[in-house]
Amino acid sequence: MTQSGFLVRTGVVAAMVLFLAAGTCGASTIIYDTVDSPLTMFTTGGLVLDSTGGAAATLTYNPLSDTAVGTPSNINLGDFLLACPTCGTQASGLGTSFGAFTFDLVVTDDTDGATGEFVGTSSGGSVWSDVSQISINWLPLVIGPGTTNTLTGDFGATLFTITSPTLIVAPNSGTPPGDTTVQGTISTAASTVPEPATTALVGGALISLAALVRKRRS
Repeated sequence: MTQSGFLVRTGVVAAMVLFLAAGTCGASTIIYDTVDSPLTMFTTGGLVLDSTGGAAATLTYNPLSDTAVGTPSNINLGDFLLACPTCGTQASGLGTSFGAFTFDLVVTDDTDGATGEFVGTSSGGSVWSDVSQISINWLPLVIGPGTTNTLTGDFGATLFTITSPTLIVAPNSGTPPGDTTVQGTISTAASTVPEPATTALVGGALISLAALVRKRRS
């Protein structure tokens, strides 16, 4: 075989390996929301939690409507809005307080036809116009793939994660003021774990490339 012929065959095999490897990490689009389920709420009922002492204040959850994202992506899972119209600064001493609470956050994966639940717990805390002591810890941290931590259906290869804890910002912080986004990620399990058939094809291509190299050297 001429050197040019060897280089062409080697290049074809190498290109095949790269093509097959790239095929294992293609992105897909997922449509999800946190608004469809009536189970998304504070355990005291509803989407609004009232303060338990001091100035009148509310912590309101604003759910996310249908959102389409590619995988993998950073995502938001709705927003908490902390409002205390008559609170002063921490230095002024005029604040409010919230008692311990639990919040159920249900994610609906419209693409795969499944729902799963993140449960947030908080010990509550004091709030002033410029300070918030409230944080929310979430469990589980992952929903999916398949039926992992699901309420209904099957997430297939889709994974949702949530960032924990969620630190609720002070009433005068954020955009708009008092707004905290619940953050997480979405990914596809199949994008990081090649299927057996794909693994076999890539392995065979690598073996062919090695054989060509040995033949050329001999």
